[in-house]
Amino acid sequence: MDARAAGDGLGEVSVTPLLALASAGVFGAADFLGGMASRRWSALPVAAVGQLVGLVAVLATALVLPADPTPADLAVGALSGLAGGAGLVLLYRGLAIGPMNVVAPVTAALAALVPAAVGIGVGERPGPGAVAGIVLAIAAIVLVSMKRSVARTGRPEAASRLRTGLASALLAGIGFGGFFTLLERTGAGSGLWPLVGARLAAVPMFAALLLAKRPARPDRPALTVAVLAGLLDMTANVLYVLAVRGGLLSLVAVLASLYPVSTVVLARLVLGERLGRLQFAGLVLAAAGVALLAAG
Repeated sequence: MDARAAGDGLGEVSVTPLLALASAGVFGAADFLGGMASRRWSALPVAAVGQLVGLVAVLATALVLPADPTPADLAVGALSGLAGGAGLVLLYRGLAIGPMNVVAPVTAALAALVPAAVGIGVGERPGPGAVAGIVLAIAAIVLVSMKRSVARTGRPEAASRLRTGLASALLAGIGFGGFFTLLERTGAGSGLWPLVGARLAAVPMFAALLLAKRPARPDRPALTVAVLAGLLDMTANVLYVLAVRGGLLSLVAVLASLYPVSTVVLARLVLGERLGRLQFAGLVLAAAGVALLAAG
């Protein structure tokens, strides 16, 4: 039975937003651990390790689950992996060049806007409450993602860095949005094989970048945290695939894009980082948006 058809039942209506929110929570935890590992190592090898670990994990899982993927499912999965991998590289580039308080929220907002727009464009019609929830959730993503800028705006090159960082953020957001959108186009009978295709496409990209950069070897704690981040990232991907096959892309992708919320909360709980007023307002908006989206 097709998951979208099953989504008309009461059970799926209640479970789908929970799966999407769980995906967001695990995505945010993976980002938090990836950030912690990057402090001891560097972002590119941490991301590459995560991609490789994710490939091993999802391949082992896909082999034992019943599925009947088509070549088109694998191809679309591979395209999603290229889009997501490129988005990750562009995000890191934007964060390194431009102000973080511009790059992060622009990327996160577009990651939600792109699939929402595609879903509505192909005929999805969320109710008025759900549309209001989408608006609130995207506003929440922007506010929660805002951090103090590390750039000195008084320098002559600040404007150029801002333009370059913003361009990278826009492209990164489109890449992440493409990842969410493409995975929704795979068949319910394909199981987790589209995610295998995604990683098979992304891993060589990161391997090539590592060969070009040749980063230093990590210490054991950094490598361990990077591996755990990769496992959580793949878990979040699986939860997202399960959610989007049972609900509307325009709603599920927005809920899954709330991942900065859990990253910020973990930073507060684990590292004691203080929440700014805008971030706190974003958490309030996120709660309101989630309630409207779940109801819609």
